[in-house]
Amino acid sequence: MALQDTIKEEVETILSTAWDVRNGTVIPGTSDITLADGAVKLHATFLYADLAGSSVLAKVCPWETTAKIIRAYLNSCVRVIRAHGGEIRSFDGDRVMGVFIGDSPNTSAVNCARKIDWIIEKVINPKAKTKFKSIKDNNIEIKHCVGIDIGNTHAVRAGIRSNNDLIWIGKAPSFAAKLSDIREYPFSVFISKACYDKLNESAKREGVWEQRTYTFAGQSETIYRTRYILEP
Repeated sequence: MALQDTIKEEVETILSTAWDVRNGTVIPGTSDITLADGAVKLHATFLYADLAGSSVLAKVCPWETTAKIIRAYLNSCVRVIRAHGGEIRSFDGDRVMGVFIGDSPNTSAVNCARKIDWIIEKVINPKAKTKFKSIKDNNIEIKHCVGIDIGNTHAVRAGIRSNNDLIWIGKAPSFAAKLSDIREYPFSVFISKACYDKLNESAKREGVWEQRTYTFAGQSETIYRTRYILEP
């Protein structure tokens, strides 16, 4: 069968297939959902951590330096996300997505984000300037942003056999990803109102958060930002 005919047939099958949806009580992995028609509905908190300015790093630094900075950032993010009970479900270049459920997923995710911010400021930046001449000579500051939102989502698999991964359908993962694109340094943690409203009181300390507005999908959203880091 020609490639064009195969694609036409598969598109018709995909668009005509009814979803077999089940409610999720744990964060699914790829193998937990059938490729043909499986979907898991889950209420969860989504965290996206995104390294800023990697294109500038690639332009002025040797590739080895850029690769080490990105690896150091992603490694640190994964460690902290896992330490706070989150599960890693996506990598995209210099970005990572963590998913949190449980008794206090918003507080866990927010504390995680502020600790990642501490690592950027207190560990990665000073070490990069000490170790890499290209970082020091070009006066490069390693920056990032973390976005967090909570809500209902559906996880499905996309791709073909042996070449597929989970995709997450819903506002929460999309909004968290958009918030991680904000560049308002030194503010590097941005969360939705839905996330803020469900934080433990210990995470809502006066003076830590600033209320802002942000346009998402054509609508004005209330969000909160912080510049206050938290030591791991």
